[in-house]
Amino acid sequence: MKFSRPVVRSLTSSVCALSIVACGGGPEPGPAQPDPLPTTPPPSADAQDDPPLDTSAVPRTAFNKLAAELALPWFWIADDDADNKLAVDELAVLWGVSDLPASHWVDDGEFSDAFATSYAQLAKRHKGGPLKPTGDDAARRLLVLKELSQGRPSLVHWDFSKHSEADKAVARNIMEAASLIEVIHRKQLGSAGLEKKIPEDDPASQMLFYRNQGPWCVAPATENNKACNAIPGAPKQVSGLYPADIQKDPKFCESLKKKPNGKALTHQFHVVTDVKGKLTPVPYTDAYAAEMKAISKKLKATAGMLGDDEKAFRAYLLAAAQSFLDNNWKPADEAWAKMSVNNSKWYLRIGPDEVYFEPCSLKAGFHVSFARINQDSLTWQKKLDPVKNEMEQALAKLAGRPYKAREVSFKLPDFIDIILNAGDSRNAHGATIGQSLPNWGPVANEGRGRTVAMTNLYSDDDSKAETQKQAASLLCAATMDSHYTSDMGPQVMSTVLHEAAHNLGPAHEYKVRGKTAREIFDGPLASTMEELKAQTAALFFADWLVEKKLITEKVAAQAHVRDIVWSFGHISRGMYSNTKKPKPYSQLAAIQFGHLMKAGAITWEEGATAKNGSDKGCYQIHTDKFKASVLKLMKTVAAIKGKGDKKGALKLRAEFVDKPGAVQEHLGRIKERWLRAPKTSFVYSVKL
Repeated sequence: MKFSRPVVRSLTSSVCALSIVACGGGPEPGPAQPDPLPTTPPPSADAQDDPPLDTSAVPRTAFNKLAAELALPWFWIADDDADNKLAVDELAVLWGVSDLPASHWVDDGEFSDAFATSYAQLAKRHKGGPLKPTGDDAARRLLVLKELSQGRPSLVHWDFSKHSEADKAVARNIMEAASLIEVIHRKQLGSAGLEKKIPEDDPASQMLFYRNQGPWCVAPATENNKACNAIPGAPKQVSGLYPADIQKDPKFCESLKKKPNGKALTHQFHVVTDVKGKLTPVPYTDAYAAEMKAISKKLKATAGMLGDDEKAFRAYLLAAAQSFLDNNWKPADEAWAKMSVNNSKWYLRIGPDEVYFEPCSLKAGFHVSFARINQDSLTWQKKLDPVKNEMEQALAKLAGRPYKAREVSFKLPDFIDIILNAGDSRNAHGATIGQSLPNWGPVANEGRGRTVAMTNLYSDDDSKAETQKQAASLLCAATMDSHYTSDMGPQVMSTVLHEAAHNLGPAHEYKVRGKTAREIFDGPLASTMEELKAQTAALFFADWLVEKKLITEKVAAQAHVRDIVWSFGHISRGMYSNTKKPKPYSQLAAIQFGHLMKAGAITWEEGATAKNGSDKGCYQIHTDKFKASVLKLMKTVAAIKGKGDKKGALKLRAEFVDKPGAVQEHLGRIKERWLRAPKTSFVYSVKL
């Protein structure tokens, strides 16, 4: 299971993505659309006499925004010398945006002619002001620009140039495997091949397709506008995991389960196809044979580059390479679970895992999370390892019968610094900052899974400032002054507790009356309830750790406030996608917020002014009332999961997500204030 938060950018191995930060509103009237970007630069009359390229025409924030609109694979990392000019060592060339190598833009330590030509185009756009498309396709292109404007490009940058040749080779191979994973995931999404229909003179639509992994708009202000699309004619989204015809039935997911071969049709590692009128399950290894064989070769080659100091990583690479050939992911899970902060400097998860992306929430999406291990995780592991069985007993007591406490042996989160995300892990906005895997099989069922916290995603000053600004538009001064902190410690703790909770209480393949949660609840509702359990447990265990004297009341209060701020970000995304699919994190956030409001732990102060000094009315968080109200919610959620109580789950959703009136008024207010700033959109750069 994954835990996503609004995330923000770092200037080294960190980032500026689960969604926050600044960039400006939608497009405004301006000059006609620019000439198409030239693919080759004009030759210089006398290169030796050319003056140095003046890169002061476009300030850094505008540079990164316009580079995205022009589909240029550039990111101005930071103005380190504060001269307001882009220097060669301040430019990151982005992975995945273009097939052109970095040397196309920077040659022998200097900006190339190709860079100079494209920079002139970018400077012209900046000088002319916001673009206003013209012609028959103008309305669609304007919507595309509005879609892009709701995301702020945010960089994850790694510099391997001074690392060993072995490290460089590993990074290069995994990046190439990640590109193949992107191909598979586009096939799963149903977007593979559609990029050929994007007009050649429409770089903004090209960037939209890359960012969203398809032509469909997903940002809050445009996702429900059917005309917003990277392709003229706005093709409708049709999942690549099921036959197109059956998707016309809004209840096709439920009907699959009722088929005689329903178990095979709903298997997480099978695609559903129509063979002579009969729905037939096809293993991933057959559906994506070419790409999976190529990935297997890449993983085997990478394993061959490693020495005895990376035995655990090598074992995982070889096991995963075989899984890509036989669709049996259990050996890969076993090898992966044996990796840890103690036996490898690398972190890699490659294969099919989460199900949230597809309409039925049944099929596992292919992804890559590639990172370096951060040794700081040892502190939390030493603190929580001795009490994790007590944590299990605490949740079991709240769940009540028929659930019974079990001996748990899962690993507490390793901290990792992300290098690259791809496929299902590369979101248009935001990113996963915690994950517990696998979701199926013996490793999951026996509590031997592995959890990680992505700790390099919130550390830069720009991100901290933007999050604080957004929080100050909603929270009262008393709350901000007493309990809000930009320090990463309380937030990291909450992530650790959330991910640990995925392994506690009714989890994974726990069955009630012989059925798992996926079978009792529909797929999206099962996802929402599992994430609600984990995030409510993060609130619950913060106070529990105070009782155990493992943290202070101050840290718990700070964590509570940051978790409410996190919930604001997800509430702002809306409760349902443009295809009416529930959004698990948004719905859990609304349920928690509504429950805490009802219990008086959060109050709306109509006559007060928010901390920012301008917004009238604000939310006051009463941390002294959190413990009792969170305990009540935790008991409710744990019992619903433990008893397989679908009616109880639907009641929670109805009251706090769908009920008109005061609840919707609060959700709407949160959305309006939070979305004044665009969401973080991750881009990745690896220098070899």
